[in-house]
Amino acid sequence: MSVPAPSRTARSSSPAQGPPSGGTSSAVVLVTGFVLLSLNTRVAFGQLGPLAPVAGFGTGAVTLLGLLPPLCMGAFAPLASLVRRRFGEERGLFAASAVLLAGAVVRMLGLPGLFVGTVIVSMATAVVNVLIPVFVRSRFAHRRVGVMMGVYALSMGAGSALIAALMVPVWQASGHSWETAMGLAVIPAALAAIGVAPQLRGSAGPAQKTQQPTEARRAEAGERGRAGGVLRTPLAWSLVAFFGFQTLLFYTTLAWLPAILVDAGVSGATAGSMQSLFIVGVAVGGFTVPVLAAARGDQRPHIVAVILICAAGYTGLLTAPASAPAVWALVLGAGLGGGQALAGVLYVKRGKDHDHVAALSAVAQTGGYLLAATGPATASLLHTVTGAWTVPLVTAVAVLALSLLASLHAGHDRQTATR
Repeated sequence: MSVPAPSRTARSSSPAQGPPSGGTSSAVVLVTGFVLLSLNTRVAFGQLGPLAPVAGFGTGAVTLLGLLPPLCMGAFAPLASLVRRRFGEERGLFAASAVLLAGAVVRMLGLPGLFVGTVIVSMATAVVNVLIPVFVRSRFAHRRVGVMMGVYALSMGAGSALIAALMVPVWQASGHSWETAMGLAVIPAALAAIGVAPQLRGSAGPAQKTQQPTEARRAEAGERGRAGGVLRTPLAWSLVAFFGFQTLLFYTTLAWLPAILVDAGVSGATAGSMQSLFIVGVAVGGFTVPVLAAARGDQRPHIVAVILICAAGYTGLLTAPASAPAVWALVLGAGLGGGQALAGVLYVKRGKDHDHVAALSAVAQTGGYLLAATGPATASLLHTVTGAWTVPLVTAVAVLALSLLASLHAGHDRQTATR
């Protein structure tokens, strides 16, 4: 495995060929920090679900706390480009980790703190989401991109699942203190900041950037200008469509899968278990799809495969939800988890340089998360109006069809299909 080169100039302007080789110990530190950061990225968002039924949160509070993360991640995603331009990927990720740690602490300070802390955590997560693909492209050899994006997705799911499983036991052991249970998120947040810290030694700060030759500064300014105009390209809108529709369906399914199964005659306990199987499927798909996709220059077959797998899961829920709920949960998890992780590979593969990757990532996640925030509420409205889950599920299949039409350009852009 490769380790980083200290020069920011080379990493910002050259194609992704992997940084120069270095010592094994540096590679271990790099990978360990990356995994610790990845484990922490979704922890806070998985805490509320297990705790809400037992901790006495009101419906309005639960709804708002579920809506805040995608809204804030969409709204603050553009901030990542500014952070990267000012500090670089390593310092930006460390700063975001420190802010996320502060947000995890604030979430322990009563209900007002829970709301404020959720906004802080979501803001920091938005920056991490955008910078991770750039970090992977610049710090790992090209052949490792798929594996590392898979590790990122797998670690996110594992960290969230582990903390979620501990929420109710800690709530019970602490005398029914939900604040103490929320405090569990402080541990992985602190470990993430500690894990990223060693990378600061090899990062290039603003002072070093100002010492670049005039020609290099002009080239860097040109790259930033192109990134700023990324919304004028069909590629960017295709990425927004793919990530946006996949994320909308992911959050909608995560919110309503147990209710869909219960309404179909599945017991509440079994429906809860199917939610766990869905998360297992997300982890499996999140690791497998980017590993397979990164090995090719054309990701259109992988986009089609992800969409078809999701369609199979929703069709199963429509036609025989109670007959094989475990199958539909696993299939949907694999498809939606794979789609979430595939987006990161698309940013890396389609980006011409690190600035372009950052711009594509920021644009896709801004539009995608804002779109995703509408999913659970829209599904709930359709269910309320019709009295059944048929229309929401048919709508999900229609969204997949629209995604198929709009997303294929993101899988193969002729101007960036050289790798």
